[in-house]
Amino acid sequence: MKEIELKVQGKIKRLTNKTFKFDERIGEGWFSAVYFLKSCEIVKKEKPNNIVTTQFFQKEHAVLCGTDEAIALVKTFAKDPDQLEIHSLKDGDKIEPYETVLTISGPYQNFGFLEGIIDGILARRTSVATNVYNVVKAARASGVQKPVIFMGDRDDHYTQQAGDGYSAYIGGSTAQATHAMNEWWGKHGMGTMPHALIQMFEGDVVAATRAYHEYYPEDDLVSLVDYNNDVIGDSLKLAHAFGETLKGVRLDTAKNMVDKYFIDHPELLGRFDPRSVNPELVFGLREALDKEGFNHVKIVVSGGFTKERILEFEKRQVPVDMYGIGSSLLKIGIGFTGDNVMLNGKHQAKAGRKYNLNPRLEKVD
Repeated sequence: MKEIELKVQGKIKRLTNKTFKFDERIGEGWFSAVYFLKSCEIVKKEKPNNIVTTQFFQKEHAVLCGTDEAIALVKTFAKDPDQLEIHSLKDGDKIEPYETVLTISGPYQNFGFLEGIIDGILARRTSVATNVYNVVKAARASGVQKPVIFMGDRDDHYTQQAGDGYSAYIGGSTAQATHAMNEWWGKHGMGTMPHALIQMFEGDVVAATRAYHEYYPEDDLVSLVDYNNDVIGDSLKLAHAFGETLKGVRLDTAKNMVDKYFIDHPELLGRFDPRSVNPELVFGLREALDKEGFNHVKIVVSGGFTKERILEFEKRQVPVDMYGIGSSLLKIGIGFTGDNVMLNGKHQAKAGRKYNLNPRLEKVD
């Protein structure tokens, strides 16, 4: 049983290093800024009995993520970690600018070299969780929550997928593209076909879809329909070929392409940008499917979607049933700072910083 299941059931409070697969070189200082390593060495010899409190904060309204990972890091690599006192908020908590989210108290030389790594964990995880939260919120602006598929596998280094997937889960996305993205929170990747499969069948989207269904009959059948730049024509071909078996179609028209629908209907042009997946194309597809009795076929859209673009679609009540999003969810816009603010129980910090007591913090066992 994965730790996330135990956490959901209330049997454990936090995920541990059984979930987070850390590089053992962290303990050797390989990933720490050299000045932290040097400071720890000096303090160990010159001020070994000093007790410091380090607090971590950021400057945005955000959805916090990465606390379980940061605490597991400290428990794994700090010297005498059981002697440290840790207080923290939880993954998924909504946080305010400058709110303290984590404090660590103890001998500086035992944990100080981990400060930058903790900042980095919290920054990336919180950025992704917040991005996803904002997109999921945008996807219900019409009054109906539309699912959001996290499709960030091609937008960053593959080693980030597990952590990004967990962060996306914390932000509200429970449909993700790869198995790795689901690793920490216990599900499996989802998706149907890429353009490459259709290419193997020489652009015959019906033949490619039939092959997919034969090999994966247990999957909901959702076909990609922009390969031939004829979203409506290919969607109708699929609907007639598969009937009730076809659960949905996905539009992924490139941002420099104008679909055949607008070439055939030039009277529609002139008041909007006809490139890519646009509201008028989706309205046209929905109308065409419904007109021929295929009301059951869902519409999935992907390709460069952002929070702003989704809000535009939702406010216009564009008949989208699901959004697929990648790169915009991985922008790292939230930075964390760790400050030493207490020394031996008394205020001691650089100018402009002070201990910011947060009653929402919980002591970590």
